[in-house]
Amino acid sequence: MDGSGLTFAAMSRRYRILTAGFFHETHTFVDDVTGWADFDTARDEAVLRKRGDGSPTDGFLEEAERQGFDVVPTLDARATPSGTVADAAFEAFWAEFERRARPALAAGIDGIFLILHGAMATQSLTDPEGELLRRLRALPGAAALPVFGVLDLHANVSAAMCRLANGLVTYRENPHTDARQAAARATALLGRCLREGLAVHMERCRPPLVWAPPGTGTATDPMRALRSFATAAEAANPALLAFNVAAGFSFADTPDTGVSLSAVVAGPAGTAAEALRAGAELAWRLREAGEIRYPDVAEVVARLEPGAPGPVLLVEPADNIGAGAPGDGTGILRALLARRVERSLVVINDPAAVTALADTAIGETRDLAIGGRGFRGDPGPVNLAARLVSRSAGGFDLEDRHSHLASMVGVHCEMGPCAVVVAGGTTVLLTSRKTPPFDLGQLRSQGIEPRDFAVIGVKAAVAHRRAYDPIATASHFVDTPGPCSSDLRRFPWRQLGRPVWPLDPATEFSCLTS
Repeated sequence: MDGSGLTFAAMSRRYRILTAGFFHETHTFVDDVTGWADFDTARDEAVLRKRGDGSPTDGFLEEAERQGFDVVPTLDARATPSGTVADAAFEAFWAEFERRARPALAAGIDGIFLILHGAMATQSLTDPEGELLRRLRALPGAAALPVFGVLDLHANVSAAMCRLANGLVTYRENPHTDARQAAARATALLGRCLREGLAVHMERCRPPLVWAPPGTGTATDPMRALRSFATAAEAANPALLAFNVAAGFSFADTPDTGVSLSAVVAGPAGTAAEALRAGAELAWRLREAGEIRYPDVAEVVARLEPGAPGPVLLVEPADNIGAGAPGDGTGILRALLARRVERSLVVINDPAAVTALADTAIGETRDLAIGGRGFRGDPGPVNLAARLVSRSAGGFDLEDRHSHLASMVGVHCEMGPCAVVVAGGTTVLLTSRKTPPFDLGQLRSQGIEPRDFAVIGVKAAVAHRRAYDPIATASHFVDTPGPCSSDLRRFPWRQLGRPVWPLDPATEFSCLTS
């Protein structure tokens, strides 16, 4: 495949489209390793049964039906954001995919569609998606096929990804309410290219810029302005079939980490260069709007007015489960207990604490150690006398099918065995499987009505807002110990290309194109 793109012969018969999904947002600064067993994997016909689950795979399947595609499923593997992916997990995925793809390609395939995140990292690969595409192109019968797919808004988009794929389309919203729609859009582009025989390739530009997740919400600048720019760029130039702005995932230490702009182009090489550079210059002008710092949680809790209407949110980006944090940080819990805040609520992922309550009767009070085990910078477990209120198996259906969580797991979520305990004025939902707080069904499934609380701790950065903002009377972002700090200078960078802003304040603007 060359930089000028591929020409796909239009055909009158139904198109056979091979599909696969490999989805993980990797936090390389946490200690845990994500193994193959940590991925929820659908295989063969089970992939087709994801139709209707609200995920990007569902978006592909629905649009594929509309396009008249005959879908050839392989496997769809996804895991909650967590630590570095084991090399063995990558190889396990590839082995299963290759075993299915080779006979399908031999039988005849017209195109390939991939559901990816774009910010995966393994023990030895800084660009697993690029490596996956390289291996895919090397399979007999795949070198000249159109390869399309969908990426998360927080993808760290590499040159290899854009060189080896024809049409990758990113989500445009954060929270990711449009993940399913983005996949459908990319699928429709694949159909158009097949029918019209378009020559399609990708072009990319990356400014030296990294933003932590709290600065990448699309309701405010800089991403709001960049989203509008992307829409205008497509309208101004019909050759730009899709114009992407990826905010990047700042907790993956790779050479490609950071903000990038890319385009799916029907035209000669360089067609998107002017628009890509203009978008990169806009991102650079708005760079300070994406850098956000927060006050210490103890200071904020001390200022809370007792008896004020609630719920008031204490949002804790440093323990953002959706960015790979363990979800067992004790910063907010300690602050609430120290101030004896009544009608307060936190969620802590702590399977050991749930297990410790196994022989405890409902209503019984016992000494319990909660949280503080997943991050070495946390002070450690909080020891308290806790009264057991309830326990459950932990499964729930999303109340909002467009939830950010649907883009990750579909409309059903499993928290593992759960327990609800009360200590003083604080209620704690203990889970066994870390679950991003992106849907209120998480709480209501456990008999917890969030509107009944004065203060709620939320382990997130942006993606909680669709669920929690409508019920909140106020929202305070707070700093706590945790591996997802918004101060990117705290991390031991090794792979990231330097200089880059804000780690290197004297960085000058550039636009690395590919």
